[in-house]
Amino acid sequence: MSNDSAFMGNPEYGDSLFVGLTKCAESGIMLAEVINMDLNRIGKFIAALRKQKGLTQEQLGEQIGVTNKTVSRWETGAYLPPADALLAMSRLFDVTINEILSGERLSAEAYQKAAEENLIQTVKQSSFTAKEQLEFYQKKWLRDHIAALVLGGLCIAGVGAAGLLLHRAWLVYTAFLLLIAAHCLRNNAMMAYAESKVYSVSD
Repeated sequence: MSNDSAFMGNPEYGDSLFVGLTKCAESGIMLAEVINMDLNRIGKFIAALRKQKGLTQEQLGEQIGVTNKTVSRWETGAYLPPADALLAMSRLFDVTINEILSGERLSAEAYQKAAEENLIQTVKQSSFTAKEQLEFYQKKWLRDHIAALVLGGLCIAGVGAAGLLLHRAWLVYTAFLLLIAAHCLRNNAMMAYAESKVYSVSD
């Protein structure tokens, strides 16, 4: 069994997920210090998932590398499991990390809403500066719109290429103007999204 100290090194771990920002590369979810989550609901959900698998707290602990006491603390809502334990349990129980953090299985319709809410809560309660939060949401917007951006870029490139091949200066000029306009529109949309998330007054 692996050392439990990685999960319990901080005596105040019970109040948060972890200090700072951790990237779960395989799940693509960014998790930071969490305060405003229903730990009792999450704990009951973990307990229900464990029982559905027919596992004792000790057996679950052995599979993810913690003690049965640690599992008990999670299930009673004493504190939230750290990122690597959440990822391990999501694989073991065949649920998403967002479902664990929501404390229930989610329908396809509810999943996106819960994912966004969990992301907002983790970022808002993190130690990020406003600048860091803006950068985070800008990158998220770019990831969410990458297909449209690539398609738009190809269309503009096509207009420019046609102008060069056909020796039509006005097409090249049009492509240049479209490129500038697309860049401005992209930045405006990206910043509007990021600022709405960072400076939102709603909880």
